Amino acid sequence: RACLLVLVVLAVSPISAFYLPGVAPKVYHRGDFLRVKTTTLTSSESQLTFDYYQLPFCEPSTMTEYTENLGEALAGEKSFLSPYHMPVLEPLHCQTVCRKKYTPKMIEEMQDFIVLNYRINMRTDNLPVAQVRKYQFDDEASAGSEKFHVEYTLGFPIGTAQYENDAENYVVNNHLSFKILYHPVETDQGGDTAGVYIVGFRVEPFSIQHSYHGDWNETCAPNCELKSCDMNEAHEPQRLHHDNEEDEDKEVMEIVYTYDVEWEESPVKWASRWDVFLEIENDQVHWFSITNSLIVLLLLTCTVAVIMLRILRKDFAIYNQIDLEEEDGDAREESGWKLLHGDVFRAPSHPRLLAVMVGTGVQVFVMCFFTLGCAVLGFLSPANRGSLLSAILFFFVLLGAAAGYTSARFCKLLKETNQFNTTLMTALMFPGVVFVLFFIVNVVVWSKGSSSAVPFGTLVALTFLWFGISVPLVFLGSYIGFKKERIALPVRT
Repeated sequence: RACLLVLVVLAVSPISAFYLPGVAPKVYHRGDFLRVKTTTLTSSESQLTFDYYQLPFCEPSTMTEYTENLGEALAGEKSFLSPYHMPVLEPLHCQTVCRKKYTPKMIEEMQDFIVLNYRINMRTDNLPVAQVRKYQFDDEASAGSEKFHVEYTLGFPIGTAQYENDAENYVVNNHLSFKILYHPVETDQGGDTAGVYIVGFRVEPFSIQHSYHGDWNETCAPNCELKSCDMNEAHEPQRLHHDNEEDEDKEVMEIVYTYDVEWEESPVKWASRWDVFLEIENDQVHWFSITNSLIVLLLLTCTVAVIMLRILRKDFAIYNQIDLEEEDGDAREESGWKLLHGDVFRAPSHPRLLAVMVGTGVQVFVMCFFTLGCAVLGFLSPANRGSLLSAILFFFVLLGAAAGYTSARFCKLLKETNQFNTTLMTALMFPGVVFVLFFIVNVVVWSKGSSSAVPFGTLVALTFLWFGISVPLVFLGSYIGFKKERIALPVRT
């Protein structure tokens, strides 16, 4: 009866739900403005990332840098307010951002980034901008199929390198055509919309050599009168060039940056807006890789099984040949791998190092387990940039107690006498090696002027987490571990 009463109470009790912090949908209404952020410049041919405004692009009237969490700082991701203004549900055509003048030094810097295929990344409503490309496979094109595959690529290229008459020309993408997909928020009263959710952020870059009437008016943006705003006409691309000007600080060319905004209703729900980045079009390659891995795993398993069966069959044959009436002492002696049972738990030549490595291994393993658990439960949403690195660092620091406890138990098991040095090595050895390597890489990246260089304040915060939280927890875990009894071994060593 008591169990039935509990079930009835649970069935009639009200149920409440909540959104995880940072992943709750935001409702936009007509007249609101989308906040478009610029992030880092990335390249598939270089590991270095750079800030958007390290290149001479148009800047907003007020430069705003958004606060970043520890994970973003470690990943070198920085966000700034962009000069692109997008009122909700209002299409825009050929809006002028600015007119930028360039010196030969600026032009050469832009050309270097174009050669390395750097891409510009932007975000709005925590959704990255993506460039959509439609393509067909060769067999589909030859068969006249009308089916096209869609590929989403994060960001868009700064420009392209074109070859004409054995000469290399650099073209910059100065016109961006944005398409924002939205899903209406339906209410219970007749399906009227109470706002929209942003479910897609796409861009198509163009290169247009803009022209205008008369002299340029610096205050005309965003509604400057341009003669090259008709997208149905063919336009000359905006090339980056300078006539070998000796004065690197002399302004030799100008570029006008413009953009369009198109709004399109989408059936995609807000919860499914990230699915387009997770889809795999070429599933044949995917299944081939899985099949290949399974075959290799099966062959290795069969090889080990055959070896073990041969060894066990030989041992069983020796035991079966023993005459029960005339037991021979030499024949009953154990041989081969069974003689190692006394050496399994024998202390190695460096027991302290083994205890430290086992303790650190437990710390890393449990950290990975908790991080994967949080990811499965949805706490590490891709909308929260830097959440994965933050979670890894958070769990690693807190699990210092597990590392100290495990190393202390193994220290007593292996009869290591210097307990303090074992605890100190557990707290400092692995994090110290990682920190030194990280510091060296950070210095090299900083010397290259990359935005992925971790600032000094973040290094101070990492040092505090290490010595202020992790090290005391390691000593606390070791204190508890040394208070425990020594682990009893099943065999004599």
